[in-house]
Amino acid sequence: MADQWSLKGELTLSCSCTVFCPCVLSLGEHPPTEDRCQTWAAVRIDQGHFNDVDLSGLKTGVMIEIPGLMSRGNWTAALFVDETASIQAVKGLTRIFTGKVGGSTHLLSILVSGFLGVRQVPINYRTEGQTRLIIMDRIVEGAITPVAGKTKDENVTIRNSGYWIAPDVTIAKADKSRFRAFGRNWNFAGRSAEICQIDWGNR
Repeated sequence: MADQWSLKGELTLSCSCTVFCPCVLSLGEHPPTEDRCQTWAAVRIDQGHFNDVDLSGLKTGVMIEIPGLMSRGNWTAALFVDETASIQAVKGLTRIFTGKVGGSTHLLSILVSGFLGVRQVPINYRTEGQTRLIIMDRIVEGAITPVAGKTKDENVTIRNSGYWIAPDVTIAKADKSRFRAFGRNWNFAGRSAEICQIDWGNR
């Protein structure tokens, strides 16, 4: 029987674009603002499973580097998994985030040409006011805040898009964004970010 999986929760992403990432609206057909994309993201899994393995309550992180148009592929990626995850959960999440089990993340199996591996590390993902504070042990230090809209208490949001991560994307900005791992040393403070409520799976 084929593997079955689902993930529901929140994804926060920080990237090297100087203004909001054009890849979201162009669905990868427009180049990033800096000609290449460097990004990290964190996922808070509120509910999830891989076959009979419960993934609820775990956190994950990804690093992705894209040399030009997203749609052309040749991506480099790495995965970070909560240190509290069981061996079975790590194996399941690795298959999900490498696109090996179809569904929402299947594109990754096509577009990623270099997978640098999986590291299990402490991951802290919390919300303070509207700011998402993310710490991955000596790898990521991020503070991502939504961009306020004209209407009070409403943030600027793209709705009903064809973006693979989620149809609704809250536009955000990195108050703080450092990434250090796999020979990369990035600082994206003041640059583009996004927050998405995800509902992924292969059913």
